[in-house]
Amino acid sequence: MTDTHETPEGSGRNLEERERTNSATGRNMQRRRRRYAIASGWLALTAALAVAVAAWLGTRATIIKNELEATAQLVPVLKENIVGSRPHDANATAGQLRTHTAAAREAAGDPLWTLATSIPWLGANFGAIAEVARSADDVANLGVAPLVNVFESLDWNELLPSSTGSNLEPVQSAAPSVSSAALAVRASAERLDRIDASSLWPQVAEPLTRAREQLQEVTGALDASANAAQIAPGMLGADGQRSYLLMIQNNAEARASGGIPGALAVLTLDNGKLTLGQQSSAGEVGVMSPALAVDEEQEQIYSTRIGKYMQDVNLTPDFPTAAASAQSMWERKTGQRVDGVISMDPMSLGYVLDATGPVEITAPELLALASGGLPTKLSGKNVVPTLLSDVYAKITLPQYQDVYFAGVAKEVFGALSTGGKGDAKGLIEGISRGASEGRILLWSASAEEQSVLAQYPLSGSIAGPSVAPAQFGVYFNDGTGAKMDYYVKRTVQLVKNCEIGGYEQTTIRVTSTNTAPADAATSLPPYVTAGGSYGVAAGSVRTNVIAYGPAQANVETAAVDGMKTDFAAHRHANRPVGTITVTLAPGQSSTVELTFGKIVQHTEPNVVVTPTVQPVKDVILAPEMAPCN
Repeated sequence: MTDTHETPEGSGRNLEERERTNSATGRNMQRRRRRYAIASGWLALTAALAVAVAAWLGTRATIIKNELEATAQLVPVLKENIVGSRPHDANATAGQLRTHTAAAREAAGDPLWTLATSIPWLGANFGAIAEVARSADDVANLGVAPLVNVFESLDWNELLPSSTGSNLEPVQSAAPSVSSAALAVRASAERLDRIDASSLWPQVAEPLTRAREQLQEVTGALDASANAAQIAPGMLGADGQRSYLLMIQNNAEARASGGIPGALAVLTLDNGKLTLGQQSSAGEVGVMSPALAVDEEQEQIYSTRIGKYMQDVNLTPDFPTAAASAQSMWERKTGQRVDGVISMDPMSLGYVLDATGPVEITAPELLALASGGLPTKLSGKNVVPTLLSDVYAKITLPQYQDVYFAGVAKEVFGALSTGGKGDAKGLIEGISRGASEGRILLWSASAEEQSVLAQYPLSGSIAGPSVAPAQFGVYFNDGTGAKMDYYVKRTVQLVKNCEIGGYEQTTIRVTSTNTAPADAATSLPPYVTAGGSYGVAAGSVRTNVIAYGPAQANVETAAVDGMKTDFAAHRHANRPVGTITVTLAPGQSSTVELTFGKIVQHTEPNVVVTPTVQPVKDVILAPEMAPCN
């Protein structure tokens, strides 16, 4: 048996190899420890940087939030400055507003904030906030600042029509600034509208929605101001004399746009100088033979009477149609072609008198007529009952009633033309109120001017840009042939029904009450009751209730006091029209319901109603939601 053993040389070699291996392993471990230390350092640094960036972005967000909130708090202050006719205060407030929006914009323009807009999932929120800040600053500098400068340069008392004329040059000079401001604000609104809010944080989406709504409101106001600055000087006679047929509508005998045209007069404006010319009445204009041409749709609904009698031109609720007919009738009768038509009712005259103060009746013929018990001083408080009720009790002959009606209108506009009565601010507010309630309407024979007016409710249009997508209309036409509508109280309400087949369903509910005394047949003058001349018992009221739905919809059913009934169905300008006739004895009430279906507009509905003797707020009730089965 042979023994084996390692030589000293072999043993040394193995030892050296083990030492080399251990040495390499140690070096590797050291390298790994160094790499780990480096990685840990980078991670710590990255975390620290992330915390620092987040903290920095947080400070930027706080600045933006605080500055925009400060801006929002200044907006009502600026409005108060303007409404209070304090131009210097308005200028100072506008300066503060610009300071805050500039700070918000600067914070949102920070490089780190800009970089954050590119972060997946989160970046859209940073981008939306930055856009809101930029838009706010653009509005402050390009919209508010120029307008405040314009406001500071205008003397509203000098702009109003008067017997000596008005200085219209400031308005003409301001037009470019106002138009530029409107364009800048519209551009900001459009930028915000392009932001997709569906994936934004609620904390970002909600302020964005508010900003959109506020900009939409501002855009509408600025567009209106720009359009007014564009056409108002010309319509006031800056470029040559203008004449307008003034129609005073008598709400005691309902017509779709308010009331039967009673007094007529020609208003002339020459560089702001207002004069009242020829006066007349609808009855004096006479019968048009042959009748004026009327489009087929309206003729089917309202008959040829709208082209035959001045008293009936506004059986249609479409004021441009009524006004154009009135212009043509006046031209046939007098040979004068007016440049436009203005319509007012006694309530709007009352708003004017609230601003000018009471008007003393001075004309001898009016004083003689008033001697039977009518007031010789007319104010915003007594003009409505005087013109719509008392005049019929105190003056028995219709021709003298018309004389008194026209004379009062002359006295009111005489007070306007003399200037110096009341204040411009109050007068503008009164006229604006009358226009917003549909009591003051305006039509221009100039196609260019009318295209601007057609964008606003002041035009009285039933179709076009002034009509909201889901707009309903309720209009009243007297069928009594008398002045009994003074005693009718009405309410109008939209009732939103459940959808059918994906289409909206809405019912218009109209409740009318004849509040005339039980003995109206004998206690009221025959001219007020008509005395049964047109087939309606004295004291009763007959009304044609006309309801319009949104374009493309259908009027489907009708009911009177809960019982289904037949109705006349038509279309006008692609809008469905339903008509029901209701007759009410003294003390009687009745509710008419017309239901519209196949409504394609999924926007909040609104309703426009014939202006009556009642305040609009008492007529139009809040919408109701019908229960769904």
